[in-house]
Amino acid sequence: MNLIGVDIGGTKCALGVPAGPDRVREVVRFATSDVQGTLARFYTEIAKLAPAPDTVFGVSCGGPLDAARGLILSPPNLPGWDRIGICDELTRRFGGRAFLMNDANACALAEWQIGAGRGCQSMMFLTMGTGMGCGLIFDGRLYEGVSGNAGEVGHVRMAADGPVGYGKAGSFEGFCSGGGIAQIAKRRVAGYGGASALKAIPVDKLTAREVGVAAESGDALALDIWREVGERLGEALALFIDILNPERIVIGSIYQRCEKFLAPALRTVIAREALPDSARDCAIVPAQLGDELGSCAAVAVARYRAGG
Repeated sequence: MNLIGVDIGGTKCALGVPAGPDRVREVVRFATSDVQGTLARFYTEIAKLAPAPDTVFGVSCGGPLDAARGLILSPPNLPGWDRIGICDELTRRFGGRAFLMNDANACALAEWQIGAGRGCQSMMFLTMGTGMGCGLIFDGRLYEGVSGNAGEVGHVRMAADGPVGYGKAGSFEGFCSGGGIAQIAKRRVAGYGGASALKAIPVDKLTAREVGVAAESGDALALDIWREVGERLGEALALFIDILNPERIVIGSIYQRCEKFLAPALRTVIAREALPDSARDCAIVPAQLGDELGSCAAVAVARYRAGG
């Protein structure tokens, strides 16, 4: 059985295929353009692979989606992608079967199958990128919920007020996503009386990346921002550990790059807040699949839906 992964992102798209049981080969990566241009490029590249009639396509895309019907429903980072029936179109052109899944769940599957969650029976994956999404593996299966919305932890309110994420002030996404960290940095810089490299950056250019660069040079304000974010991340993880008792929590993107700045505060809070036995048995680790996570995620969807 052939498996083909189709990764649709707001800035880049990719096509992947398995390269053995625990690797994925990224066939092509290209910049996302308008709807028709992007789809046309996908169909051209897929045709080059000469998919067999039994091919299973896995499609990973940011939500909102109607995954059961294979519809992409106007994701905010994909303007113009309004009710795009990607699964029907793939099977009409190439045969086989096609399955759509939100990117957080797809990434959870990838890290579980061939990444940092390999061998786990219960695992959480947190995207921790521009936003904060989550995928859940329970008892060796992906848990999607009755509406397919399980794992939308970014929407959880952590404080009565605070940085805005997921349309909600004080949300987990507000405190611990790239967009939220930028908001925290802007607020902290405005009220900071000491010297900091961050004060030399125009306020509209302050990003989580800039805070990371400043922290690498030992900037006191940047390090304190990461401590604040690490504490909030620890508060959320303590709740998840108590409620779900996972074996492993895998965190992507920002955590992969900034673990050394986040982990000390995170672990202090978890030790204080979470049930000791549950905290002891839960490993918190960075994601492993790096820049090719999107391709791996799309292939993981195909592999999972094919029963492999």
